Amino acid sequence: MTIDTETKELHAVVEEAAAHLYVWALKDIPQDLRDALADAAERETSVPGRRVLSTILRNVEVADAERNLVCQDTGIAVYTCRVGERFPLHPARIYEALRDGTARATLEHPLRSNAVHTITRENTGPNIGHRLPIVHWEFVPDWDGLDVKCVPKGSGSENMSFLKMCVPADGVRGIKQFVLESIVGAGGKPCPPGIVGVGIGGSADYAMYLAKEAIARPIGTRNPDPHVAKLEEELFELLNETGIGPMGLGGDVTVLNCHVEHADTHMTLNPVAVNYQCWAARRASAHIAADGSVEYDRDA
Repeated sequence: MTIDTETKELHAVVEEAAAHLYVWALKDIPQDLRDALADAAERETSVPGRRVLSTILRNVEVADAERNLVCQDTGIAVYTCRVGERFPLHPARIYEALRDGTARATLEHPLRSNAVHTITRENTGPNIGHRLPIVHWEFVPDWDGLDVKCVPKGSGSENMSFLKMCVPADGVRGIKQFVLESIVGAGGKPCPPGIVGVGIGGSADYAMYLAKEAIARPIGTRNPDPHVAKLEEELFELLNETGIGPMGLGGDVTVLNCHVEHADTHMTLNPVAVNYQCWAARRASAHIAADGSVEYDRDA
């Protein structure tokens, strides 16, 4: 099959955007995260906690000055794509371009290649492999654009992921209890203070996806559903009352915030998922128009 010129050109644009987003996210953390870390440093009263936060802020300064990575763990590249029905490039080609861009960024920077075969543990390539990078899709009618968000996810925080199939009788109290138990059990392993993402409703797999979606929001943004927003506020307060503190050394600031995403569910289900994002909550976004023009967005 012959690939037309427009497809080739858009493929190159998406590939370049993916390569740029991956490295940009790894090197330059968004302003809302910088503000949240600075605020945490001001609020923290414990000596170990203040030292940790001071070191984190210094780490960010050095990364800026040296134009280098904020953390040595380049994670695995996770992309979320909103694809307009009239965007000229087919999703199969979009995935191919994202994969090529991820590999190119890894080789050209260079970045640490983390991808391994699940059984043999042999390296599978420059942060690509079977079903890597991970891409989540949303399709939008009556639109011709493509939005791409890259959220590199390191293993320290991703290992602290939890799922529980609560029963409806557990209610909101059961949701809160499970989230608290998860974060207390995680302790300092996910490099706190970070963002706690909670997914509720849907099914087991979808709740986990919603939790991952929650950590990718700008820090402190609230869910438009007032019931969910209230739960976010309550969990944020409760989690910071645990005293886990920065890096698990004790203190006032255990999480920078808590975000909750939800979906309606079966009347006999109450799925709850928790996904932790470490203090280096990296993300970067781009909007790609049908004509191939690109706008990069740090705040999305």
